[in-house]
Amino acid sequence: MKRSIFIVLAIVIGTVAFAQPGNSSMVKLLNPPSLATPNGYSHVAEIDLGTCRMLILSGQVALDKEGNLVGKDDLAKQTDQVFQNIQHIVTNSGGTMKEVVKLSYFIRDVSQIKKVREIRDKYINIQNPPASTLVEVSKLFREDILIEIEATAIIPKR
Repeated sequence: MKRSIFIVLAIVIGTVAFAQPGNSSMVKLLNPPSLATPNGYSHVAEIDLGTCRMLILSGQVALDKEGNLVGKDDLAKQTDQVFQNIQHIVTNSGGTMKEVVKLSYFIRDVSQIKKVREIRDKYINIQNPPASTLVEVSKLFREDILIEIEATAIIPKR
């Protein structure tokens, strides 16, 4: 058991050490044109893993392509826009939402998680849902933002 943990750790550390942002053949920092231009960060880091590509998405919020908030005071509308943004990023890199393997939710009111799941289920494979984390937060970067979702996808090279 310990040996397996050390092997996995060695692989992860080796991958992280090798996949530095300066190594442009391994890592691409991207901003799909279908999303608002970010200020001071990239929407996605695309990492070449040989037989597949890993996408690590920055937290997505309910901003449309022009940077306008969608769904003021409406968690369902905001969640739908967030999943649209995630889908745009994944498809822009040649993937599908079935290849999303991890979702991390930051939500202002966890008692409304049922609304989030109803929207999520329109976008993901509900028979084999991605791993996930849910954190209730008191505040996000703007008062009118109710939810932020990070995602990771693994896209096989076709």
